[in-house]
Amino acid sequence: MTNTSLHLPLNQSIQQFYDASSTLWEQIWGEHMHHGYYGVDGKEKKERRQAQIDLIEELLHWGNIQQATQILDVGCGIGGSSLYLAEKFQAAVTGITLSPVQASRATERAQELAISLCSSHSSTPPALLPLSPAPAAQFLVADALHMPFVDDSFDLVWSLESGEHMPDKAKFLQECYRVLKPGGTLLFVTWCHRPIDRQPLTNEEQQHLQDIYRVYCLPYVISLPEYEAIAQFLNFKNIHTADWSTAVAPFWDSVIDSALTPGAIWGLLRSGWTTIQAALSLGLMKRGYETGLVRFGLLTATK
Repeated sequence: MTNTSLHLPLNQSIQQFYDASSTLWEQIWGEHMHHGYYGVDGKEKKERRQAQIDLIEELLHWGNIQQATQILDVGCGIGGSSLYLAEKFQAAVTGITLSPVQASRATERAQELAISLCSSHSSTPPALLPLSPAPAAQFLVADALHMPFVDDSFDLVWSLESGEHMPDKAKFLQECYRVLKPGGTLLFVTWCHRPIDRQPLTNEEQQHLQDIYRVYCLPYVISLPEYEAIAQFLNFKNIHTADWSTAVAPFWDSVIDSALTPGAIWGLLRSGWTTIQAALSLGLMKRGYETGLVRFGLLTATK
C-alpha cells in the first residue's frame, strides 16, 4: 500500500492529511492539536488535555501576553487555541487553515460555545471582526504564505505548531510581520531540529528527519537559531527564543498510549492510510526528542 499524498503538491497533501485525521484526533485526543506542558523538567504528572491547556497558559506567560483584541491564529486546527484565546481575552480571533474540514469544525465548535461568528466566503479579503465586549471568531481556508489580510491587521499573531509545514520559512515570518500592527506581538512555536552551528546534521539524523517529513507532510524544519536570524533580518524587535523540548517531550508517550485503545484503532482503520501511517510512526517523534534531534522551539517578537 502506498501513500498517494506523496505525489500531491505540498499544500494539497497537508489539506488531505488534516481533512482525514482531524475528526479522529478530536474524538481520541480532544480539540487541542498540539503538545502538552509537563513542567520545566518534563516530570510533572498530569492528564494530557490539561497539559495542553497548560502549554497555552505557559506560552502566554512566557511571551508576556496580557491582553489582545484582534488575534490571528495561523494553523488553527479545529479552533482549540483560537476559541481558548477568544474567551480568555474577550477578543476577536481569526483562524486560518488549509483544511476545509478543520475550518468547518472550528466554526461548529464556536457555535457550540456560543461565540459570535463572522464568516467570509467572498473572493475579497475578509474584514476584521468587529470589536465587542464578547468573544468573536471566524475560520477561513487560507494559505499562510499569502494571507488574505491587509497590512497592520492584528495585535497578536499566534502560531502554535504550524511553522513546520511552511515550505518557505522566511516568507511565512514575513507575512506574520506584514499583518501585525505596529507594536503587535508574534508568538511562534514550531518543531525544529537541533542547532547545527557546532556540528552539521549526520546522515542518520537527516534520514530520521526525512522519515518525519514524509509521515507528517512537512517540507523541512530548521533550527531555532536560524528562525531567530530570519526574524532579525525581517526587522522584528524584542526577539526572544526558548527551547522547551524537555518540558513537552512526555506528550508523545501519552499519545502513543492512547493510540493503542480499541476505539483509537478502529478510528484509524476508518481514517485512511495516511492517518494510519502517522499513528504507526509516533515513535519517530519520541525518539527524536530522546536523541536531541527534534526540538520544540519558541520565538516571540514585536513589530
